Amino acid sequence: MVISYMGSVIMKKVELLSPCGNYECLKAAIHNGADAVYLSGKNFGARKYADNFTNDEIIEAIKYSHLYGVKVYITVNIMIYEPEVDSVIEYLKFLYINNVDAVIMQDIGIISKIRKILPDLEVHASTQCHNHNDEGLQLFKDLGITRVVLDREMSLDEIKKLKTDIELEVFVYGALCVCYSGCCLFSSMNGGRSANRGSCVGSCRLPYKFIEDNKYIKTTGDYLLSTKELNTIEHIKELIESGIDSFKIEGRMKSPFYVGFVTKLYRTYIDKYYNNEDMTIKEEDIINLKKLYNREFTKGYLFNDNKIMNIKTPNHQGIEIGKVIDVNHKKITIKLNSYLSQNDGIRFKNSNKGMIINKLYNNKNLLVNRCDNIAIIDNKIGLKDKDIILKTLDYELETNLSKYNNKKININYYIEAYKNKELLITIDDGINKVEYIGNKVEESINSPISKDKIIYQLSKLGDTIYKVNNISIKMDNDIFISIKLLNDIRRYLIEELNKKRIGKNRNIILKEDNYKIINKDNKIRINILVRNKEQLDTAISLNIDDIYVTDYNLYKEYKHIYNNLYYRTKRVNDKVLDCDKVLITEIGGIYRYKNKDIVSDYYLNIANTNSIKFLENNNIKRITLSVEDNYNYLNNIDFTKHNIELIIYGRIELMISKYCPLKEIYNNCNNCPKDKHNYYLEDKFNNKYPIIKDNCITHILDHKILDKTNNISYYKNIGINNFRIELFDENKKDIINIVSTIKKEVDNNE
Repeated sequence: MVISYMGSVIMKKVELLSPCGNYECLKAAIHNGADAVYLSGKNFGARKYADNFTNDEIIEAIKYSHLYGVKVYITVNIMIYEPEVDSVIEYLKFLYINNVDAVIMQDIGIISKIRKILPDLEVHASTQCHNHNDEGLQLFKDLGITRVVLDREMSLDEIKKLKTDIELEVFVYGALCVCYSGCCLFSSMNGGRSANRGSCVGSCRLPYKFIEDNKYIKTTGDYLLSTKELNTIEHIKELIESGIDSFKIEGRMKSPFYVGFVTKLYRTYIDKYYNNEDMTIKEEDIINLKKLYNREFTKGYLFNDNKIMNIKTPNHQGIEIGKVIDVNHKKITIKLNSYLSQNDGIRFKNSNKGMIINKLYNNKNLLVNRCDNIAIIDNKIGLKDKDIILKTLDYELETNLSKYNNKKININYYIEAYKNKELLITIDDGINKVEYIGNKVEESINSPISKDKIIYQLSKLGDTIYKVNNISIKMDNDIFISIKLLNDIRRYLIEELNKKRIGKNRNIILKEDNYKIINKDNKIRINILVRNKEQLDTAISLNIDDIYVTDYNLYKEYKHIYNNLYYRTKRVNDKVLDCDKVLITEIGGIYRYKNKDIVSDYYLNIANTNSIKFLENNNIKRITLSVEDNYNYLNNIDFTKHNIELIIYGRIELMISKYCPLKEIYNNCNNCPKDKHNYYLEDKFNNKYPIIKDNCITHILDHKILDKTNNISYYKNIGINNFRIELFDENKKDIINIVSTIKKEVDNNE
C-alpha cells in the first residue's frame, strides 16, 4: 500500500502474520521473521483441537512477542451462545488489560457489544464473517473494526476493486476450505461438531460418490470435496502491489517446523521485493514445503486457479523418493531417487500404508543412518506388492529447522561524558528511548576511562534480545567512570527498554451499551421459502403469511400480485437488485438493502441476544435464528421481546462453495444454467446430499429434512411467533400436507 508523508511517497510494508498453536510455534514464528502472530486461548477459538494457550501462557506470549516487536492477535472467532456471553466479555477484558494488539472475531453481536463497552480494543473481522463485498466492509468500518480477513474465494482482481478504506488481510498459504468460511453447517448437522464453534469434523475430507439422477458417475477420485493446499510464494510481487495489508499463513494445527519454515520463506521473499533483489524461487524451497505438508499445491482463487481440488486423496502427500523393487514378509527393498534417513516417515502411495523408519539398512544389509541409492527396511506393515514411496516426514529437515537463531533487536547508544557535567547515556531501538542522567563526571586522577572501554562495557549484552547497532560518544579524555557504574547503567537501560517494549497493562474504562427497544409483533405467522412457480402458486393458494422466493424473475413477476413476497438474496452478492422486501443471507445485505423491509436468514449465525439487538438496531424487522442453536432448549433468550423466526421444516443448506463438482467431473461448464438433471453426493452411509447449481456457485443441502413441527407449542410458549418452511423439491400435494400439519400444531396451541 502506498501512502504519502510530508509530500513524499513511501511504501508501507506488508505485514507477515503467522499461526501459533502452541508456545514452540510462537517462538518459531517470531525468530523466523513474523511481524505478527495469531493464536487462541483454550476457549472461543476456531481451532479447538490445537494445543492453544492458557490465560497465563497468553500473558507470557504477549510479553515475549512485544519484546521482539511482534504483534499478537487472539482469535475469538466462533459463534457465541447466550450462556457464554458474560464469559466471553470477561475474556475480552482480560485480553485488553494484557495488551493484546487485536482480537479476531466472528460473532456480530459480541463484536457490536465490545465495540460499545470497550472501544479501545482493536477488533478484526474474521474470515468466518464471510467478508467479500464493500457493503460488509463498510458495516464493519462503521462499527470501528480496523481490519477484515477476506474470504479465500476472492480473486486478486476482486480485492483490488474493493473501495472501503479498511485494512485487508488475506490468506496466502495453507489449508483451504471448500465452503465459504462461516457458511459451513456440514459438520454440525451431520457430525455433531460445529465449524462455527471451532470443532469441525472435516466432512470435506471424507469420501463421496457422485450421482446424476439415479446413476452413479465414475470419478477419478473419491474425495470430491477435498481441496489442495494454497501456495502463493511465487506471486509475492503481485500480492504486495495489490495493496493487501497483511499476508496470513494458515496452520494453527501445524508443527513448529512448518510454521518456522513457511514464515522464513515468506519473510525472505517479501524482503527481497522491498530490496529489489532477484525473487526467483529456489526449487529446494518448494521441495521442503512439500515435505512439511501438502495435499498438492494450488494458487487458489486468488489467482483464478481452476485446479483447486485433489479428489484422489485428502492426506499429506510429501514427496516421491523412490520405488519398491523387492518385497517379502521380512524386508522391503527400495530404489531411491532422494535420500532416506533413520526416523523419516514414509507412506506407500498405492496401499496407503505408512511407517516411521526405525531401522535402515544399506544394500549390504548393514544398519546405517542414511541411504542415497538402495535402502532396505523392515516390513512391519505387511506390505505385499511393489509400490511408490512418499516421504511424509523428513527428520533431517526438521532437525535443521529446529536450530534457528533467536532474533536480535538493534539498539543505539548516545553518551555525553564531560567533566563537571551530569553523565548522560541514552538507549533507543528506533522507536522507544530510555535516558539515564547521573552524577557529575569526575576528572580522572590515575586511570582515565577510554572510549573503547565504554563501548566494550555497554556492548556486553549477553543473553538479552539486543545487539548494538551504533554507539555515539562525546567525552573528555581525562575522566573517570567506574566499570561497575557502566554495568549498572547498562542493566538499568536494558530493563527499562524491555518495559517500554512490553508496555504497561491497560486500564479498563467501560462505556455504556445501549440498544433501542423495538415493538414486538405478536402475530403468529407461517412463512415459506419456495424455489419454483408451482411451489409459489401453491403457497399463495394456502394463504401463507410471508413467502420467500429464490428466483429473482419470479419475485419481479409476483411482487405486485402478493404483497408479502420477499426475495431471498444471493449469499455471494455482487450487485443491488430492485427489491422492496428482502431476506438477506450475508452481513453486507444490511447496507445493500438499507431502508427496505428486511428479514435476516439463518446464515447470519445468530445465537445470542446481542446479535439479535444489533440486527434490530439496523432495522431488521425479523431475525432467523441459527439452525445450530439447540432447538430443544432455547430458554436462555427472552424471545418475548424480539421478532424471531425459526426454521421448522425443510432441508438445511450445508455448504456454499465456489467449487463446482460438475466441472471437476465433466471437465466443462456446458451444463449450467439450463441443466435439468438432479445431482447428489453420497457418503459412506448411503446418505444423499442434493446439489443445487447457481451459475458458478454450488449449494449442497442436507440429506435429511429438519422437522420440528412437534415442538411448536414449546416455541410459542417462549415467545417465538414465526415458523418457516423451507421447500426443496416438494410438489403441490407435499406442500399442502406440510402446511396443514403445521397449521394444526399452531391452532391446537392457541
